[in-house]
Amino acid sequence: MNKYQYKIQGVDYDVEIEEVEGNVAKVNVNGIRFDVELKQPINPTSTLKKVHVEAPKPVARPAVEPAVAPAADKPMAAGTGAAIKAPLPGTITEVKVNVGDTVKQGDVVLVLEAMKMQNNIESEHEGTVTSITIKQGESVMEGAVLMTIG
Repeated sequence: MNKYQYKIQGVDYDVEIEEVEGNVAKVNVNGIRFDVELKQPINPTSTLKKVHVEAPKPVARPAVEPAVAPAADKPMAAGTGAAIKAPLPGTITEVKVNVGDTVKQGDVVLVLEAMKMQNNIESEHEGTVTSITIKQGESVMEGAVLMTIG
């Protein structure tokens, strides 16, 4: 429908409004889809006006499962443990671990490109990777869960 480019606190965002039905807009922000609830409905055929929009809620993504589950000393439910979250919005350029890998605190688990800089994301916990919710090339927003370590 409409495409926009925004710069918010030094970060570039490509925003595409796909459709507006009543007070819900379906938008893509840097390739991630959101349903945004508007405080008041707008007419999609009119020019856009300033409206207050509530914070978008991320769309749930299934965990990426390995082709063959690795053998583990103790079976652990996928996704249990401490979440590693994106410290800022960006693009995943490299995932350095797999589900079932053992990591120590401070180990680099993935690389996140943000503002043309490569950022090593380190494990804040020691344990076993129980789930990975992203993949290489995917755009993520600040606070998105990248993986869990149990």
